Amino acid sequence: MNGNDAVFFFLFFAALLVLSPSLGNYIARVLDGEFPKFFKPVVVIESFFYKITFVDPERSQSPKEYAIDLLFLTVISLTVCTLGLHYQDILFWNPENKPGVPWDLAWNTAVSFTTNTNWQAYSGEVSLSYGSQMLLLCVQNFISAGVGIAVLAVLVRGIQPQPKGSIGIGNFYTDLTRSILYILLPLSILYGLLLVSQGVIMDFGRSVSFTSLDGQEGKIPLGPAASQIAIKQLGTNGGGFFGVNSAHPFENPTPFSNWLESLAILLIPAALPFSYARWMKSWKAGASLFGAMLILLFLSLFVSLWSELNIFSPIGGENWEGKEVRFGIAQSVLWENITTAASNGSVNSMHDSYSPLAGGAALWNILLGEIVFGGVGVGLVGMLFYVILTVFLAGLMVGRTPEYFGKKIESREVKLTLVGVLTAGITILIFIAFAVVNDYGLSSRTNFGPHGLSEILYGFASASGNNGSAFAGLNANTTFYNLALSFCMLVGRFAVILPALGLSGALIEKKVAPAGEGTFSTNGPLFILLLISVIFLVGALTFLPALLLGPGAEHLLIGKGKTF
Repeated sequence: MNGNDAVFFFLFFAALLVLSPSLGNYIARVLDGEFPKFFKPVVVIESFFYKITFVDPERSQSPKEYAIDLLFLTVISLTVCTLGLHYQDILFWNPENKPGVPWDLAWNTAVSFTTNTNWQAYSGEVSLSYGSQMLLLCVQNFISAGVGIAVLAVLVRGIQPQPKGSIGIGNFYTDLTRSILYILLPLSILYGLLLVSQGVIMDFGRSVSFTSLDGQEGKIPLGPAASQIAIKQLGTNGGGFFGVNSAHPFENPTPFSNWLESLAILLIPAALPFSYARWMKSWKAGASLFGAMLILLFLSLFVSLWSELNIFSPIGGENWEGKEVRFGIAQSVLWENITTAASNGSVNSMHDSYSPLAGGAALWNILLGEIVFGGVGVGLVGMLFYVILTVFLAGLMVGRTPEYFGKKIESREVKLTLVGVLTAGITILIFIAFAVVNDYGLSSRTNFGPHGLSEILYGFASASGNNGSAFAGLNANTTFYNLALSFCMLVGRFAVILPALGLSGALIEKKVAPAGEGTFSTNGPLFILLLISVIFLVGALTFLPALLLGPGAEHLLIGKGKTF
């Protein structure tokens, strides 16, 4: 690391620590229906939306009703996106006359953006029209992030003590509308303007043809990129307007744009623990969750930096492969870790080129269940699953009925929690086992040996974790991977959302028991240590063999001079 990197890191974490509490407080107020005065015009728009859609914003739904509305919107989104992508050649706003996307790829892409995964088995500037990028995928970036915030709000309402006249678990369309209108849209407009000021392109013209010095003909792709990039980062969506994502100078042209985009990835996920603190009226509870997430991020970041800066130390070299010279190793490693910690699939360097330990750290972030800040909303939901599991295990150890904020954690709650924690991991292991014993799973990998295994494992982990980044060595645009990864994305998304809704319904009915001398504290250093221990224990028991056979074996063999 040099002086520029040190300044970059300091400003990044300083901004995160300063902005997160204020933004978290604002998010909690907005979802509770407390709007700043300058948002009065937006309140009018919100009210008009409810009138034309016949939604009663004050009506509280049951968990079943909430889930049905959420699933209905998902089905509509999947249908519209799949048909729109497949028939984009006959739709408007296609100045380059791009052909329709094949059915399997259209379905995979629709599932990817609907589930907040943004896995891309295509190159954006080559395959998709401006209309597809803006009217299909960009809309889903807003909706999927809004759904994540809404689900978090529902789970918190279940945990909260419910006073008389409370809103219960809330209304899906109200939560979704407020998440988009008051949180995601204003931040995206601000970020879009900042990115345009740095040179990120935002136009609707045709590609520019050119002739190179050696006489080769080519095209410089243009398009409405800045608006897509703002919400893809803020909504932890990921993906890229261009194939190489935020390594492309049209998406990420300057050191300041790199800093802005890096901050955007973690901004809302890092703010939500402080939203939780306001909702629960316990600053320590939110700060403890934030602290646990930050410790987990620092651990993976330290391993990655050490490995990338020292992997070739015997011969005096660092690992520059796959990285932009304008960003350097340290800033690339920071992006790699925050994007895999935050369920954001964007990249500014190629993960396939990282050293085994650095690639393994990114993989570990995803395999933990995308809880190290995680995706917008659902990341904190996943962490709360681990909180409940930790409380349950601590209660067993002291021989006391587990409680969280005075509500007893019993059989039903633990079962729903385990579904949310384990389902995605089980899906990953089943599909990778199937892929490595069949030719249509093995034929797409670029590398053999443990690195090839890491490519396949990363693909299924990224899909099931709704991350979307990839070890670029795996060609996922095959019928097998398009369909298999689509299934994993859906499982990874709804195996968290549906148990969260059920858990909220189970907890909201419980009476609050007063705290006593034997009540286990859930907001101190001991709890943070126990929480991290449970997270590591579950992750190790589930994935340690696969990690040892992939990144672990490759690290040992690289020391012997063998590469893959």
